[in-house]
Amino acid sequence: MKLPLRGGCQCGHLRYEVRAEPLSVYVCHCTECQRQSGSAFAMSMMVPRLALVFTAGEPRKWSRITDRGNVLDGDFCEHCGVRVAHHPRVNDKVSILKPGTLDDTHWLVPVGHIWTRSAQSWVSIPDDGVIYEGHPTDMSRLIDAWQKRTDGS
Repeated sequence: MKLPLRGGCQCGHLRYEVRAEPLSVYVCHCTECQRQSGSAFAMSMMVPRLALVFTAGEPRKWSRITDRGNVLDGDFCEHCGVRVAHHPRVNDKVSILKPGTLDDTHWLVPVGHIWTRSAQSWVSIPDDGVIYEGHPTDMSRLIDAWQKRTDGS
């Protein structure tokens, strides 16, 4: 992984850089991610909020209330509709990037899975990662697991 990480939407209207190392990469199996991605799950990459900088285009905003009653703001491309990132209002220090929008995805290996109680029955979830049946109240285990992986420990 070489910083800055670069990516963008499907049509190329939105471009961004991540100018600091990711905090974690994990898979979310919640029904909202399934609906938003049109798939069985969505990958998520937690990054420091100030490290995510749009370099071309201006994202459109959309907000929703989470299952815990918090507000989650989303950035998407007004031209192709691709969701690029989420910004939890409950924690203004982090953003959740959709890492499939990165230009280089070969290094993405998730360290855990959240919302496994909503996982599709045919999805195999490895036993060796950090696993949560719902949304964790504390993301530190996912962050620690990512740090250990990237440090080579």
